[in-house]
Amino acid sequence: MSRDTFYITTAISYPNGKPHIGHAYELIATDALARFQRLDGKQVFFLTGTDEHGIKMLQTARKDGVTPRELADRNSAEFRRMATVLN
Repeated sequence: MSRDTFYITTAISYPNGKPHIGHAYELIATDALARFQRLDGKQVFFLTGTDEHGIKMLQTARKDGVTPRELADRNSAEFRRMATVLN
């Protein structure tokens, strides 16, 4: 017997700044839905992440005096930390 499959994703956030309450809300809401679907017996694929490309990343990196890669690494770590704290 195969299980039903449920796919869910968040928006791909730009890590040109630290995460804010809107990012947390979206992660909590999608996580709650994913957990409910698992309780309902479905195989759940839950995707989230950051988009390190784009002009906003370049502009913020220049303003902060770092490379876009350094900015992405620094702020993506904050997004991972938020996800861990929110469980």
